This record gives sequence, C-alpha cells and structure tokens, in this order.
Amino acid sequence: MTARTLKLDDALYGYLLDVSLRETPLLKRLRDETQALPMARWQVAPEQGQFLALLVKLTGARRLLEVGTFTGYSALCMASALPEGGSLLCCDIPGDYNATALRYWREAGLAERIELRLAPALETLAQLEQQGQGGKFDLIFIDADKANYPAYLETALRLLRTGGLAIFDNTLWSGRVLEVNAQSADTRAIQALNRALKDDARVDLSLLPLGDGLTLCRKV
Repeated sequence: MTARTLKLDDALYGYLLDVSLRETPLLKRLRDETQALPMARWQVAPEQGQFLALLVKLTGARRLLEVGTFTGYSALCMASALPEGGSLLCCDIPGDYNATALRYWREAGLAERIELRLAPALETLAQLEQQGQGGKFDLIFIDADKANYPAYLETALRLLRTGGLAIFDNTLWSGRVLEVNAQSADTRAIQALNRALKDDARVDLSLLPLGDGLTLCRKV
C-alpha cells in the first residue's frame, strides 16, 4: 500500500498502456505520424487522449472548445466521444500540421463535428465572447502557449457554463515548476496558474500526475 502517487518506470507505464489503452488503429497511426515531427513533444500522451474522451462522456458535454490542436490527436479523441449533434471548436495557428489534423478527422468521419479556426487563440476566444458565447461551452481543453495560461483561465471561465470543465495540460511541466527564479516566461506562467488555482473559489480543482500534469477545473 502507498499513500502517494506511484512513480511510473518504463515497465509499469508499459503495463498501464497494455491493460487499459483502447487506442484505435487510426489514432495509433496519427500518433506514430506525429512522433516523426520535430515538435512531437507537443502531442498528448495516448492515455490522456482516452481520459479526455471519458471526461466528455462523463460530463455529457456537447459543446467543446480546444485551445492548441497540433495534429489533431486530442481533438479526434474528444470528438469521437461526443453525442449526436455535439461539436468541437479548435483554436490553433497556421502550420503544416493543420493539414494532418484535417486529413485524419475526415478519415475518421468526424470532420463535420470539428471546426478549426486559425488565428491567435486569444483573438478567437475574444470573438466568441463578442458573439455572445459566454457560458455556452461544456468543456474546454487548453494545451497551447504556456505564457498565456493565466489569460486562458479567465477566458475559459467566462465561456464555460456553470458546472463546465476547463482542463489544462503540462501543469507539472516536466518538473520545471519547481524552479526558483525561473527564466522562462512559460514556466513562470504555469507556476502562477498553479498557485492561483489552489485558492480560486471559482473552481473545484484537481491536478493529476497524468502525462506532463493535467489540471481539471470545474466552474462553480
């Protein structure tokens, strides 16, 4: 027995995947293709994708928003879990990887559920607010430029319905959150987000040691 989270070595992590991962061949192919890219580290872990899909089903979410999409793995996981009539709006900036995401969404037969908007995410989110979309989203997954994480939190809380879920990736930041006098703006922003969320009465909170750290914030 243990009173703290286990440290996963390669063998135990392999076991975790072996007994629980239900990755489809299409998702596996997308993950393998992404791993060949220079920015492969941007992709979520497969068990994170599966967990996001489960959260969509558990919460009954119908309107999803993703900030930071890359090659579309997490979007594909979440869109596949949506009920009929559900939708996912993805925010990213232009890049060669956009075509990869679109190609796999089409192959999965889910392209009609997903809209990809290519612009700085804060601009897209501001437009959504201006269009009266405040309080309209059920779940928001944030995995983009870390320096804007505190700003994404404030926007997410305005766009989410009461009881909606905001999810932040990379909140353990490969241990760099422990740095004193961090030089990186990304690291400082994640540190600031984590500290602020601890006492933020606007959300129910859980930081999970899943992937590179996954923080769940339920809007009260």
